[in-house]
Amino acid sequence: MQDVYASWHTLQFGGPLIYPLLFLAVLMVAILLDKTYVYWRFTRPSSTLMRLIDNLGESWADLERQVSVSNPHHHFVRFVRVILQNRERPTWWAESRASDEAQSIEQSLARGLWMLETIVTAAPLLGLLGTIYGMIHAFNLFGSHGLVDPKGVTSGVAEALIATAVGLVIAVIALFGYNYFSRLQSRTMDEMERIGTRLLDRARLDAETRGAADEAA
Repeated sequence: MQDVYASWHTLQFGGPLIYPLLFLAVLMVAILLDKTYVYWRFTRPSSTLMRLIDNLGESWADLERQVSVSNPHHHFVRFVRVILQNRERPTWWAESRASDEAQSIEQSLARGLWMLETIVTAAPLLGLLGTIYGMIHAFNLFGSHGLVDPKGVTSGVAEALIATAVGLVIAVIALFGYNYFSRLQSRTMDEMERIGTRLLDRARLDAETRGAADEAA
């Protein structure tokens, strides 16, 4: 508890701009936790579902059964369900519906990333503004007769350095988080595209088989 109080007391030397920086830090942590939960809860592909897709046999029944008992809000389940519901329609129709669902999922995954990108840019600028504020405060302590308060100059420099350091730390963490989740989003959409191609190819093959059987009959 004493360490927390000492840390907060140190941060207060950063001047008034430390408060918007702390707000950005809280916002950044909230976004990172939200993205982590979303990917862990709704985006990790189920091994059973992936196995059924990669080894789709003569019947769609096993895949439909697995989708029916899976979390309906899971992103891969949502995408596969749309294809299953439209697989007997014309191919262009199924592809259009699958593309719409994939776009909706991509928008959901991208939520909050623009805030992280903004924090990456804004935090160092606020830190720099804190530096300028601290230096102006320090220079104001020089009077017409020379240096008025040496301790005040030291405090002003410390104020500038603390604001700069906090801004850079926030920006670095936000940058790593932004890059990580952007890469994870790209990998998720690539995997979804692969799944969609495989299932739609199978639906197209089934349609051609039914057409050939109808002609033979």
